[in-house]
Amino acid sequence: MSLNDNIAIKVSHVSKSFHLPHESQNSIKGKLINFNKRGYEVQEALKDISFEVHKGDFFGIVGRNGSGKSTLLKMISGIYSADEGSIQINGKLVPFIELGVGFNPELSGRDNVFLNGALLGFNRKEMTEMYEDIVAFAELERFMDQKLKNYSSGMQVRLAFSIAIRANTDILVLDEVLAVGDEAFQKKCIAIFEQYKARKQTIVLVTHDMNFVEKFCNKAIFIEDGKIKSTGSPTEIALEYSDSNNLSYAKGKNEAELKKLEKIKRDIDIEILTDKGIKQNRFAFGETMTVRMKWDDAAIKSAGIAILKQSGENIFAPNTYQDKIKFNENTRTVDYEVELNMSEGDYYIKAGLFGKTDKKIIAFDDEGPSFIVEAKDGRQRWGGVTKLKHVWKIK
Repeated sequence: MSLNDNIAIKVSHVSKSFHLPHESQNSIKGKLINFNKRGYEVQEALKDISFEVHKGDFFGIVGRNGSGKSTLLKMISGIYSADEGSIQINGKLVPFIELGVGFNPELSGRDNVFLNGALLGFNRKEMTEMYEDIVAFAELERFMDQKLKNYSSGMQVRLAFSIAIRANTDILVLDEVLAVGDEAFQKKCIAIFEQYKARKQTIVLVTHDMNFVEKFCNKAIFIEDGKIKSTGSPTEIALEYSDSNNLSYAKGKNEAELKKLEKIKRDIDIEILTDKGIKQNRFAFGETMTVRMKWDDAAIKSAGIAILKQSGENIFAPNTYQDKIKFNENTRTVDYEVELNMSEGDYYIKAGLFGKTDKKIIAFDDEGPSFIVEAKDGRQRWGGVTKLKHVWKIK
């Protein structure tokens, strides 16, 4: 069945399983004990996956490690075949999905450029004409005569990506290309992606970077446990993925602590707003964010929040009791306003409502809303999590 001209990739009810071998049963005893048992277990990597990528889409695939994202990309790229269902590709596809594919570690960087180029369909004359640009983009001029096995993983990624972007292709498939290179290389990648987006080239990308998903993608899917959990706009998928990570982090906490919190845990009405009172989950560096909490319980005398990175790292945790803010008997709402002088990335909120002291917890919510901080002008010019007010004095 032929594809509609507007469709670049069609994935229809695809499933994939792998056979994972058990420990060796080569001994006579092992064979006798396990005579009627299979020597492997079946792992379902993908279960009934269906979606379409249209020509010109910048299509994001997100999910935690082990969810099946990379397996899906390898199937789209023709490396794995489907156990069930079908994958149809309309056009030439170039994958950039696994470090070392198309390279020979015993050859020099120079020889690998020509080898990899040949695999992409270039002849030697074409590769010779592109060679200087490839090396300059990868910033590897001093290393091209060294064997590839002596390259760091970051150097290999830079070289491979520099070659891949020269390919005359209809569809480019990428797996976490931004996860290995350094900051300077990532900026070059982003510039290339901006060019792709401007000329509406079809891109399929796996990434954990939700800022990137929102900035570049026009469509996205969220994969969890081998299934598509959600399909939607990049913003919707980014927020759902961030919230899912919050829940996963909470489940990993000390069991005794969770049982204690479960007794008093309940949803708190929390909103994230701009300084104008507009609901929003995306802010530029330095903008003011308002966290609004509401309740009906007159016993509540103080409130607190915690701002955390998606990794669970606590950035700041203020509360009204310590800041000597007193509630009266009619207080049912509190706004916490904060200037977001923080590094770009995904964050989330925890909240607590307290009695007369900050030790008497009445309500607790560790699965509060998420928000995103972006660099104000597209670039972050400092390191660390937060930018502190400071002065340099030269003497």
